[in-house]
Amino acid sequence: MKKWSALTLSLPLAISLSTGVHAENVHNSKTQTDAKNGVFYEIYVNSFYDSNADGHGDLNGITKKLDYLNDGNPHNKKDLQVNGMWLMPINPSPSYHKYDVTDYYSIDPEYGTLKDFKNLTKEADQRDVKVIMDLVVNHTSSEHPWFEEASKDPNSPYRDYYIWSDEHTDLNEKGSWGQQVWHKNPNGDGYFYGTFWSGMPDLNFDHPKVREEIIKIGKFWLNQGADGFRLDAALHIFKGETPEGAEKNIEWWNEFRDAMKQTNPDAYLVGEVWDQPEVVAPYYQSLDSLFNFDLAGKIINSLKQGEDQGIAQAASATDELYKTFNPNKIDATFLTNHDQNRVMSELSGDVGKAKTAASILLTLPGNPFIYYGEEIGMTGEKPDELIREPFRWYEGNGTGQTSWKTPVYNTGHNGVSVEAQDKKKDSLLNHYREMIRVRQEHTELVKGNLESIQTGNSKILAYSRSYQNKSLKVYHNLSDETVTLILPQNGKLTFSSEKGAKKVKSTLVIPANSTVLVK
Repeated sequence: MKKWSALTLSLPLAISLSTGVHAENVHNSKTQTDAKNGVFYEIYVNSFYDSNADGHGDLNGITKKLDYLNDGNPHNKKDLQVNGMWLMPINPSPSYHKYDVTDYYSIDPEYGTLKDFKNLTKEADQRDVKVIMDLVVNHTSSEHPWFEEASKDPNSPYRDYYIWSDEHTDLNEKGSWGQQVWHKNPNGDGYFYGTFWSGMPDLNFDHPKVREEIIKIGKFWLNQGADGFRLDAALHIFKGETPEGAEKNIEWWNEFRDAMKQTNPDAYLVGEVWDQPEVVAPYYQSLDSLFNFDLAGKIINSLKQGEDQGIAQAASATDELYKTFNPNKIDATFLTNHDQNRVMSELSGDVGKAKTAASILLTLPGNPFIYYGEEIGMTGEKPDELIREPFRWYEGNGTGQTSWKTPVYNTGHNGVSVEAQDKKKDSLLNHYREMIRVRQEHTELVKGNLESIQTGNSKILAYSRSYQNKSLKVYHNLSDETVTLILPQNGKLTFSSEKGAKKVKSTLVIPANSTVLVK
């Protein structure tokens, strides 16, 4: 049985912590990225595109709309040109979100079949687009056959797949955010441990059979065409808030990583460790990328305030901290995701600020992750169903639009759809398209290091990105006013996201809510 220490984690801090786009002399050659560098697009499959008119988005729908994500032609400007996609859970599940799995070896029938998945990965591969799956292994569904048998029969071989109470158990124990973690067995005596809720019993990773099974599951999906995994709740395999639990988590993820590399040496592993940087950092011993929640919060808060809250300093600080554990680490940057209020709601519907948020995300180091609908300005606030509403291909209902959930936020004729923004030159969608291309056309933005530039003006976020013998300076105006800077060095203005930017000798004029590049 799994045993945990009640100690509190205390890791030392390693450091203090429009498109109307106009470009000059932008590189024509696309940056050659390796198997793990690129821009990723997070998809809640249920909401993306419905290929068979049953109301649910599905895998064939994503395949049908691959040209929206990346049409395989780097010279075409009508796709997003993302390099990868993260599919939220696609395994069978009794819940709409599918984070409680009942069968790890198949596809939820609402989403399609294993054949459909293989076809999607094949078509994506032809466009050089990676497909990573959400792998949910902290827990199963309480309706998983393993748990159903384990909960009914104390002598079942699956009993030790889960964590059960004994005479020493404190049934009033609370989890790291104050939640109840021990739950009454629905099919017999005793209590079982579930970090998130009673419908999600935690797996017992102290049991060798569980570790073997999860490795088998990972290898299975790599052999079906997956290019890697987004690892859900990677902090909670063991109790990650204790020193013992953190150490055992990392030991497990090392074991999992080594096994996945045997099947695919290029398998991309990105973990969800939702905590402060000093807690996140040790997981880079095991994984390629980890989501930078702390940096995401600083980006959003800076845009809300119209003043830089230390974005570049935070990015540099986490970079230095993470590199002490893995010199090859790739930060996983994002604005908001499926567990948070949508960025457009956080920014009160301000398109200018949303464009600047995109520009910051796409000019920082790491692999940027874009949450579906972010690029067209979808809004939404919790509960979770309302931040996962149907994607809007056009205004209204009809072919391809999903209807599993009646939208509350993204309704009517408000310009929040692909069709409404597609041909509008200064739309948010076209801004995302342009900024992704700007990123991919500059090696410095994909692989370069970052150094903060002090401008003496808190309305400006500025930093340099350098790679080998190339260097680029990036200036973001976070405010609603034009800002004029006096630069200490010469340089040529090569890109502006909005009209009105100009550089004359050492004077740089940056329009409100815009981004400029100086070479």
